[in-house]
Amino acid sequence: MNKMIASLFTIAAIGASVPAMAEVVVVVNKSAAESTMSKEQVAQFFLGKSSSMTPIDQADASPVRAEFYKKVADKDVAQAKALWSKLVFTGKATMPKEVADSAAVKAAVAANPKAIGYIDKGAVDGSVKVVYTAQ
Repeated sequence: MNKMIASLFTIAAIGASVPAMAEVVVVVNKSAAESTMSKEQVAQFFLGKSSSMTPIDQADASPVRAEFYKKVADKDVAQAKALWSKLVFTGKATMPKEVADSAAVKAAVAANPKAIGYIDKGAVDGSVKVVYTAQ
């Protein structure tokens, strides 16, 4: 009985230590014409298939970045980087600007009417406009 209780406490402690996945939203400049976008439209910007908007990436190790690419592009961060490396090597694109965190993405998007980025939903404020929620 004591072993069973100890096991349950161990399982509960492990479950409590696993961080909840962030809800990721895609943001654009608040003056941008776009009010909503589809998953496919967003993915085009972040996979180098469209250059009408400037993608802003979060830092490589950011959990928000990993969550974004998994949910929106169906890729992990390494796969996305490999794709961008190929585009850059062939001269078809330049790598997205990389910034530290959600606050830096908001600042970059707020300063550039053609920018598009992704942030944790909890970081949204009036400086940017949400056009897609990753699910």
